Amino acid sequence: MSTAELRVARDEFQRFLLEYRFGLQEVETKIAILRDEFQYMHDYNPIEHVSSRVKSPDSIVEKVARKGIEPGFDAIRERITDIAGIRITTSFTADAYRLFDLLTAQDDITVLRVKDYIAEPKPNGYKSLHAIVEVPVFLSTGPVNVPVEVQFRTIAMDFWASLEHKIYYKFERQVPAELLGELKDAADSAAVLDARMERLHRELHGSGGRPPVSSRILTV
Repeated sequence: MSTAELRVARDEFQRFLLEYRFGLQEVETKIAILRDEFQYMHDYNPIEHVSSRVKSPDSIVEKVARKGIEPGFDAIRERITDIAGIRITTSFTADAYRLFDLLTAQDDITVLRVKDYIAEPKPNGYKSLHAIVEVPVFLSTGPVNVPVEVQFRTIAMDFWASLEHKIYYKFERQVPAELLGELKDAADSAAVLDARMERLHRELHGSGGRPPVSSRILTV
């Protein structure tokens, strides 16, 4: 491939990623509005922290190769739905479901897929609520629907997931069995802490009037 062809391929990849960056900005704006509303209009703000990222080209190429995806933009759009991602850290488990409800109830948000690892944790103890949502982005060439992965998790869940990621990275995913057992025990302890702190919060402030599991999730 010539230098000119490489430049064209690079520019096409950058334009491809730009759509995801814009889609991420749309969802970030929605979350920021909810956070500011809770901050100024209510006595309690369920959002502790928000982080976001768009996958790097190297990360996308690695995933394309790992999953055996046809190396073309159309195939990547169809098969990889977590190129743009946002993580919302909440104080309590009920807040994760509440924010899921508030975000996905908006008219221009389409829910494509939900994986509720809070209700059904992974075998290693991982807990988080994952949703792939689609949001329209209005470009000069017309509207484009962009998928964005949104993760909702408590502070305790986020702390555990961060530690687990660092351990897997250190051991290049070949984690000793005894450490895996320790991680599972830590996940169980984090779940107990979440339940205890949420119970204390409800005793102080009331239940907030919502069930622990969203009925919207069960029907997706």
